[in-house]
Amino acid sequence: MPAIPWLGAAPRASEPAGFVAAEWPAAAGAVAVPVGLRASASSRPAGLRLLPAASVWLWEGPRERPEHLGEADDGRAASPGGSPDDRFDLRARLRFVLQPPLGLCLSPGGVLEWPHELMPYQVQGVRLLFERDRLLLADEMGLGKTVQALAALRLLALRQEVTSCLIVAPASVLSQWRDRFAEWAPELRLAVVRGTPAEREGWWRAPAHAHLVGYETLRADAALARNRTWDVVVADEAQRIKTADAGVATAIKSLPRGRAWALTGTPLENRPADVAAILEFVDPDDSKAGGALRERLAGVQLRRRKAEVLPELPPKIETELVLPMSAEQRRAYDRAEREGLVHLRAEGKAVRVTSVLELILRLRQLCNFDPTTGASAKLADLADRLAVLGETGERSLVFTQFTDDTYGAQALARGLHAHRPLVLTGAMTLDERARVVERFRSDAGHAVLILSLRAAGVGLDLQAASYVFHYDRWWNPAVEDQATDRSHRIGQVRPVHVYTYALEDTVEGRTAEVLREKRLLFDEVVEGAGMHPEGAFTREELLRVAGLRA
Repeated sequence: MPAIPWLGAAPRASEPAGFVAAEWPAAAGAVAVPVGLRASASSRPAGLRLLPAASVWLWEGPRERPEHLGEADDGRAASPGGSPDDRFDLRARLRFVLQPPLGLCLSPGGVLEWPHELMPYQVQGVRLLFERDRLLLADEMGLGKTVQALAALRLLALRQEVTSCLIVAPASVLSQWRDRFAEWAPELRLAVVRGTPAEREGWWRAPAHAHLVGYETLRADAALARNRTWDVVVADEAQRIKTADAGVATAIKSLPRGRAWALTGTPLENRPADVAAILEFVDPDDSKAGGALRERLAGVQLRRRKAEVLPELPPKIETELVLPMSAEQRRAYDRAEREGLVHLRAEGKAVRVTSVLELILRLRQLCNFDPTTGASAKLADLADRLAVLGETGERSLVFTQFTDDTYGAQALARGLHAHRPLVLTGAMTLDERARVVERFRSDAGHAVLILSLRAAGVGLDLQAASYVFHYDRWWNPAVEDQATDRSHRIGQVRPVHVYTYALEDTVEGRTAEVLREKRLLFDEVVEGAGMHPEGAFTREELLRVAGLRA
């Protein structure tokens, strides 16, 4: 008999061959009852220690569906010898009767061991994932959506209701999923699909309870992924499939699947259509497609906020720092702005959006550093603040959208070298990123971690830091929220201070104004809103940011 964590596979010396006993003491009143069980592949009789119904699972074979019991119950009793021809399957009946309540499986000291006690709201999330085929788990970032999904998957797999699962996640968080999988579902086998095309083909075929793959890899291997019907498909950071006709969205929505779970703290980033695109994956019922968005969400979305379920979590204190430019920066900025506006005005009414975006990007870079002298009002302020924080042992995260050595992460690392900063960007391999995170967690001598916003804004647990600095602004405040919540999440014991930089009379200030207006609109649909330059900002708004119109 295959080993089961809570069920011994070897008989005791005083008991007949085939006798099965629990590894932990039986509850009071339990009795040993010898019964004949007909296994699916043989008629070997076995003994069974019957425990109270809420005590233990006893099954190593596939779980029959409820209708199977109806087939067995045809009014005939089993023969004393347990004939293989007898349709009365006692194993199926006992399994049906003795399934332990789900609450016992999730409770401390229950039939399953968990690495940490699940919080009440997490137990609720696991229950819903366990019970429902379609769910959008939209908890605010930092509340443990990964843990809830893995706990539900473990329960379903151990009951053999799920034997194949596909988890699709951003490449930057695959290592975290792998680690959490080993921690929260240790009995299950995981295959991580990565490597060359030939290697990936082998991983797709590997026998495993779950396969883990990045979005881009899934797009490349869509045909291989469609070769089977998955019992459950999990879309982590599901805002990645918000563009309905994008390759990754098409790939994941085309997968044959029994269950569909979407995990995201920001289901709406740009526009209400984002949510509708995610719902096409979670609940692709054409009859509901034209329904009101809030009504459709009410049927499949579970969303909790930190303030509601974690009142003990320390507060998040947000401060916007608006600084005057240094003289060197102002000269470079004003020159670039004048030249850019002259060029845009020359295009007249036919001005292209791409031309506006190019100017805005250039001006944003100049808000970070003057490329000639390296002068930076933001860097001077940040260095002063980090010096004070370093004296008290505080540690900080610094996010930037740029990664180069003139305007971005590498330039920041050079300017903050006294703090022994570590750098994490999308140019690193997944293993390199994991090593950087581990060094920051384990070595307090590295007081600062500089991160690329897009590469490190999701999926990392960085509670070692209690100060977060956004060195420059992204188009999407939801992305900034995700980055901040690398620190402000379960396990944080100190208040998290968040500082967002902007420079006076620049493109950054005008961008912030538009984003504030947009957030108010989108908060009416789903908590957490955001923008994307090509879609969420209208032509008029882009011109306003660039300074062409008030």
